[in-house]
Amino acid sequence: MTVRSSGTHPINIEQDVVLARQLARKLAQECGMRLIDLTKLVTAVSELARNTMVYGGGGDMDWQILDENSRTGLRLVFRDEGPGIPDIKLAMTDGWTSGSGLGLGLTGAKRLVEEFELDTTPGKGTRITITRWT
Repeated sequence: MTVRSSGTHPINIEQDVVLARQLARKLAQECGMRLIDLTKLVTAVSELARNTMVYGGGGDMDWQILDENSRTGLRLVFRDEGPGIPDIKLAMTDGWTSGSGLGLGLTGAKRLVEEFELDTTPGKGTRITITRWT
């Protein structure tokens, strides 16, 4: 696997969430992603960026455009140094929410991408990695 390009986008205020969605859309277009796949990815980015800001107290979205064999992908890592997720199993249950949402953010994002990895430590933060391939 080769990293074609990479960067970092801060997520600290509402405007950063909007900019993260716009950046993900631009990068997905650069990868040659079909409209349906691009839409799924941007929807996942919206949920995860908002979670980074609201529950993680702010953080970053790292991005990489990847080339592997004959496919291109976009890998995004949402990371924060917030309180972490105390119960991953519960957090990954449809309908459960720690706030006022619908409880579909994490599970919904997972369904919208091909690869989803959640790494969290209570008191040390959360890192969610997603990848969508063309």
